[in-house]
Amino acid sequence: MTTILVDQDLCTRCGICSTVCIMGIIEPADENSLPKTNDTNAGICIQCGHCEAHCPSQALILNDRPDEKVRLPEGAGNIAPDDLGYYLMKRRSVRNYTKDIVPKEKILELLDIARYAASAGNGQPVEWIVVHDPEKVKKIAALTIEWMKTLAGSNHPMSGYIPVLLEAWESGRDVVCRGAPHLLVATIPEGNTIAQTDAIIALTHVDLAAPAYGIGTCWAGFVAMAASLYEPLQKELSIPAGRKSAYAMMFGHPLHRIYGIPRRKPLVVAWQ
Repeated sequence: MTTILVDQDLCTRCGICSTVCIMGIIEPADENSLPKTNDTNAGICIQCGHCEAHCPSQALILNDRPDEKVRLPEGAGNIAPDDLGYYLMKRRSVRNYTKDIVPKEKILELLDIARYAASAGNGQPVEWIVVHDPEKVKKIAALTIEWMKTLAGSNHPMSGYIPVLLEAWESGRDVVCRGAPHLLVATIPEGNTIAQTDAIIALTHVDLAAPAYGIGTCWAGFVAMAASLYEPLQKELSIPAGRKSAYAMMFGHPLHRIYGIPRRKPLVVAWQ
């Protein structure tokens, strides 16, 4: 299959596509030919889309569902540094939620953005489980507590915290999912040693994009630990065969607004 499609009327033969190709398989244009890939090298294309994204005249299209190509509107996505800085600095881990349900359509929009997260070799190994039913989120929290009880008296790093967490749970406080109405679980293929990092990158995209949609998030570390070890929780999540939980994130509409930015440790940089 042809790897790239080039419009000869738009191509300026600038050579950028061959320069940015991370696999080095695009032969640059000359006065007599357009950019191209030969049949031998076409098989190693990872379909990252660098060639298409960097083409100034948009003459080149990666031959991967070309009918779905969407042009980037002029100026779209440009954010002033100050605006971006404040947006990122005001991001908070949300542990107090309203009872309002986040519409599935909005969740899908958010996850659609996460499809563009970086992944090793453009492997895109991350798939999602969305626990949308608040009652099921409560059940997952309860199963996580069951897992915690198995750690009591063990040498697990969390064992010392278990009594306090159990006491809080038994007093009616959800110390696992914090009353969040929804839970997001990123799954990856078993045996893929680099996919764990890909999942964290994708979840970070969700985490950072969520406030723009009026959604608050918090990394669900207790659920993530339990889901990696506790079979009853794995069954409840219905993780597909051949896949495993990489990490989890609770989310919903924040109960409180953000009005300030807290302090952080001073920046430490070592220049080399």
